[in-house]
Amino acid sequence: MSDEPVRRAGRGGRERVLAAASVLFATRGITATTMEDVAAKAPVSKRTLYAHFPTKEDLVLAQLDHLLRSGYTLLETLRRADVPPRDRLLAMFVAQPWPDGTVRGCPFIHAAVEHPDPAGRVRALAREQKLVMLALVTDLVDELGIDEPELLAEQLATLADGVASRAMVLGDPDYGRHACAAAETLLEHAPRRLPRDRP
Repeated sequence: MSDEPVRRAGRGGRERVLAAASVLFATRGITATTMEDVAAKAPVSKRTLYAHFPTKEDLVLAQLDHLLRSGYTLLETLRRADVPPRDRLLAMFVAQPWPDGTVRGCPFIHAAVEHPDPAGRVRALAREQKLVMLALVTDLVDELGIDEPELLAEQLATLADGVASRAMVLGDPDYGRHACAAAETLLEHAPRRLPRDRP
């Protein structure tokens, strides 16, 4: 995996730590990555690392928030007002590989898997982002005039999460084509709302 994200992070210790954590968590896994690993890759002293992130859980939460603020998440794709609603929905099924061609999957799913405590802070953040995703999908489905948009939104979100996981496990960046075909069928055959009677 390239160290480019770490180099681009500039001189700020906190930014370098978050960039290093993003690479290591994606390539090694959260549990397998130690705080010492992150400090070495950043590189920063352990004192600097712990000054910014007293615990590993604090670092995981900050790294996920950093990812959200980067603008390179599926949520930002769903929010793009310059793209038609249907195109934004179908974009959920395009797996974005890393520069080395490896498909990493959804970081929020990964974080939830590695933090199984339902009451934990990491699990809560992952759950929150999945609910944000569902709300955005529901709004887009509603814009298409589909009756009962909540039902179809749940189906599309489930397909999207399935693509993220299977594309990662199978190492196939093009795996989303299967779910995209299913999503197009669902969108095509979903009942539309009846137009309101005009006075």
